[in-house]
Amino acid sequence: MHPYIRYRTHMARHAMRQFIASVVNSLEIVGLVFAPVLIGLLAFLSMPVMMATAHGTLVALGAIAGQALLVAAPVILLRKRLHPADAVAWERALPVPPVLGWQADTLVAARVAGWVAVACVASAAIWIYQWPAWLRPVFGRALCALAASIALGWLLASAALAARRLGLRNPRIPRAPRAGASEPAAAGPACLTARHGYIARPLRPRHGALWHRLFWLPFWREENQVGVQQCILLLAALAGAIAWMTHAIALPRAALGMFTSIALILLVDRGDKAVREQASLLAPLLAMWPLPQRPLLLAARAFTLLPAALVLAVLAILLATAAAGYRPGLAAAWFATAVTALLAIVTLPAAPRGRVVLVVLSILLLTAIGSELWP
Repeated sequence: MHPYIRYRTHMARHAMRQFIASVVNSLEIVGLVFAPVLIGLLAFLSMPVMMATAHGTLVALGAIAGQALLVAAPVILLRKRLHPADAVAWERALPVPPVLGWQADTLVAARVAGWVAVACVASAAIWIYQWPAWLRPVFGRALCALAASIALGWLLASAALAARRLGLRNPRIPRAPRAGASEPAAAGPACLTARHGYIARPLRPRHGALWHRLFWLPFWREENQVGVQQCILLLAALAGAIAWMTHAIALPRAALGMFTSIALILLVDRGDKAVREQASLLAPLLAMWPLPQRPLLLAARAFTLLPAALVLAVLAILLATAAAGYRPGLAAAWFATAVTALLAIVTLPAAPRGRVVLVVLSILLLTAIGSELWP
């Protein structure tokens, strides 16, 4: 094996070990609570793409594309860990041929996406063992569609790693000041002028502007995907709320309520976690500023509740305009539980394991109450 390929595979293996170690607490709790559900989901992992072959070419192609995205999802989501930005910038100075880079990308993608492919094959084996009536006439086409989706997912994962390897640029080097250029005026609560000497000026911080510059803009810059992540979770929560209240999708209302509850809790949990991490990074800088930190941090953490407040408002409006048939007492209990859980996630200083327990219990309570909202 070429040293570059061995270096890439070792780096990917180390990244996966770090990722598993960081989520082992969450996996233990989620596995303990949702173990029967996860086992059932394994059986249905390959069913859509296999069943779609009996409903026409266009439906089958769409199912193959969706299954390919599922296979490539771990590599796409973990591409920053598998190939860090510092390693990409360092490799640009190495004489790595393009063919060798593609070989490393495909091998790393195969090792990570292969776990999802194995799960898909195990799911297909379960259905072959059950041998239902819908599988018998399309058995050959179903296996071909599953194989095509796995191969396409592997190619998508390899392309994601290749795009990261080829698309990142070296950090911009700040230009040196021009000779004779005037220095910018000092910013802060006071300035020094040659005519008047030292003049103290009171600092009146605008927490909205500081939040926008310190907590909003960094979530959209460079490789930080927190903004995109929150937009996806917000759209998922809104879509789930609309589908749950209007029953626009032919699925059980309990399943739609569970999806809405999961998206709502994760929307606040992920946002609050990102704000806490950003606050820890800014702590040394804010400690040198002559302004109180507590109002700014409280405002930043309070802003994480605004998307959830929008989802709850949409739910309340749809529930108020819905036809009679739901249970008002359980609806009030669901909203009270949701508000309490969201406030607890943002305000309580829980440890990582305690935070996972809080999130899982919140989802379970909201799902249990929401499943009984309609008789």
